[in-house]
Amino acid sequence: MLTFFKRYNLTILIGIIFIVVWALVTKYATWINPVIFPQPLTVIESFSAKIGELVTGVVSSMKLLIPGFFGALVTGIVGGLFFGLNKRSREILMPYFHALSPIPPTLFIPYVIAILPTFQTASMSLIFIGAFWPVFLGTIHGVLLIEKHYLDNAKSLGLKGPMFLLKVVLPASAPHILSGASTSLGMSFLILTIAEMFGASSGMGFFIQYYSDFSQYHYVLAGIIFNSIIIVAIMIAFEKLKKRLLFWTNLKADGK
Repeated sequence: MLTFFKRYNLTILIGIIFIVVWALVTKYATWINPVIFPQPLTVIESFSAKIGELVTGVVSSMKLLIPGFFGALVTGIVGGLFFGLNKRSREILMPYFHALSPIPPTLFIPYVIAILPTFQTASMSLIFIGAFWPVFLGTIHGVLLIEKHYLDNAKSLGLKGPMFLLKVVLPASAPHILSGASTSLGMSFLILTIAEMFGASSGMGFFIQYYSDFSQYHYVLAGIIFNSIIIVAIMIAFEKLKKRLLFWTNLKADGK
């Protein structure tokens, strides 16, 4: 604990200063609208009053995010491995991949709503679309950047098929795959929040939208802070998992 405070003492100090300034400005500045910018104590009280609803919203959101994200993760890795290892197929379709990947997934909202039967399936599809491309393209680039002598050694050892993928291709391209997955996870939260603001009956984005409709901004701020904490915690946990999976890269960095 002492090490933590030594490492993040300035970070904590900045946070304390921000809260103090927030409290002073909202209390004494006459040009601040107290409805839109409530005092910190009011937000804390709102947080305590709605904690059950906030937790329920996170559970509801995870039911949409987890299938969409992991579906994109699996298909992105499998598809990326295929096109990364098949030069002719990659050369034919890569221009289409580069053309489609920058399109914002939210542009597909009218189509997924019209085609899919429920809000849940539509939201999961949007998350899938947004999360797919970083993993897919990251996997392709990871495969293409594998050093040739690794592939030559694998061939000389007679590695083929699944063993070749598991022992050589996946470990060598893992840094790029997980980097794409990290980007996909952040994208998934963004799409999830936007989707829930339009058609959900519960969730992280719904909570904020619902109370903003009634101009109850103390609840809105409580929701923003709570959701930010959840998202940051999940992203930090994912980064720790990534470092654990890529332990050999950490050893290489330490060696330098």
